[in-house]
Parts: sequence; C-alpha cells; structure tokens
Amino acid sequence: MAPTQVTIECVKGDIANQPDIDAVVNAANAQLRTGGGVAGALHRAAGPGLAEECRPLAPIKPGQAVISGAHNLPNRHVIHCLGPVYGVDEPSDELLAACYRNALILAEEHELTSVAFPSLSTGAFGYPMKEATRIALSTVIDASRNCQYLRLIRFVLFDDNATDLHRQTLEDLQRQG
Repeated sequence: MAPTQVTIECVKGDIANQPDIDAVVNAANAQLRTGGGVAGALHRAAGPGLAEECRPLAPIKPGQAVISGAHNLPNRHVIHCLGPVYGVDEPSDELLAACYRNALILAEEHELTSVAFPSLSTGAFGYPMKEATRIALSTVIDASRNCQYLRLIRFVLFDDNATDLHRQTLEDLQRQG
C-alpha cells in the first residue's frame, strides 16, 4: 500500500474537544496520571476509566508513547507521550522528536486516519515554544511521508500566539520542501 497525502493543520482550540479526530495526544507525565495542563484536561473529560486503563502502562520514559481507549472523550483513542523536561532530559530535541514519531507509529499501527497533538513539552516542562514548534512540525512532516492510513494531523493550540507560530512555521517548512 502506497503512502497517502497527509493534511497538517494548526488550530486554536481545546484538545479535549476534537470530535472529528480518531486519537488525541496527551502530554503525559511518566506515571500517566491526571496532572495539570493537557493531561488534566484530557483526564477530566475522559473520566476515571482513563486513569485505570493507564495504570498498568506506566511508567514511560521521555520520548515514549503508549495508546489507550478514549473513555468519555469523543475520540477512539488517546496516545500518551512523555515529552522531555527542557534542560533536564537530554538530548531534548531528539526526545521531543521521538514523541511525535512514536505517536504517529502507534496511529498507523491502529489504522487511524486522524490524530490531534498539543504542543508537547512547552508548558510545565519548559521547552521554548519556537524551538519545540520547529521540531514538532519538521518531525511530523517527515514521518507523515510514510503513513498509509493517516489523512489528517492537527495541532490544537491554546492561544493565538502559539497558533500563529505553528501556522507560520508549517508554511516555512512546507515551502522549503
């Protein structure tokens, strides 16, 4: 089966409310527990079943990804990625890229057609947004060239600045080919 053309889009929105997406990506902690930010929002929306299902999957290491059901979320799956803590987990750029790559591998293994990412590691883990955005988008563009099932990769950002940065970076990278 030949790779398909994948659409990559960047939108401002709520990662826990992406009903047209097969899997949403959780910016997880190593124990896959409810936390703040994205993890807290997804766990609250999914309900307690998500934490129960995740317990035997933990702990995970920076760069790793695991998949679970979505429970009360409007999606089929949640892909949990542990991004690097900036300045602590090294090499942080390779670990961050591995998160995105491993999430897409899981999406392909489960024959998913769409996945939504938050901006991994840029919140409490302190990764500078500009650098993280370039790593995320260049990794996803590169990895999506080999996808057979995925048709849509969406970045769901929390504010206008992050959304504008992602859109501009995506345009720049696509223009460079």
